[in-house]
Amino acid sequence: MKIGKKFNTLTLQQYIFYIDNHKKYTDFNTLGLYRSIIENEKLLPDDKITVRDYAHRFFRKSFDFLQLKDPYTFIEVAYLGQEMTKADRERIWDEIRGYQQKVLTAKRIKHRNFGVYSKHDCGYDTCRFNGMMIRQGSFIAESDMYFKGDKRGVAAKVRSNAYRADRKRAQQMIKKELEDE
Repeated sequence: MKIGKKFNTLTLQQYIFYIDNHKKYTDFNTLGLYRSIIENEKLLPDDKITVRDYAHRFFRKSFDFLQLKDPYTFIEVAYLGQEMTKADRERIWDEIRGYQQKVLTAKRIKHRNFGVYSKHDCGYDTCRFNGMMIRQGSFIAESDMYFKGDKRGVAAKVRSNAYRADRKRAQQMIKKELEDE
């Protein structure tokens, strides 16, 4: 069976019904469910919190994985109805980065372009790359998700080229001195 409706048009009772019977529906999408909680204009803030808490009973693991797949939605849903300061947001992002790094190392995932990180979204409306798929290992892919322990290959490559040029110059100077003698 299919739901046949967008989640963000449902009422509180419909949310609870579809969450209870989620195994019967082939088009049930947990990410869509959590996104719709934020987007739904029919629900009051207390109803949104009720739906979120009820959905956590069934989909807590999927919700936790949103930290990796779509951290913006995760933050919006997790802190629904709460006022946050800039320091709170920074703390939350630090926790999310820690969780992302822990999961990536545990699952031995070497690339970081999945979920919202698989498409370019720099925030500029005029950017010609917006919405384009990002190639694995490219500079754009590596610049979105980063951790404190990451080593940037760009600086190492520049240093390597500088050392190589110095060695060549030294060899040329030695050669020139030997020829002059």
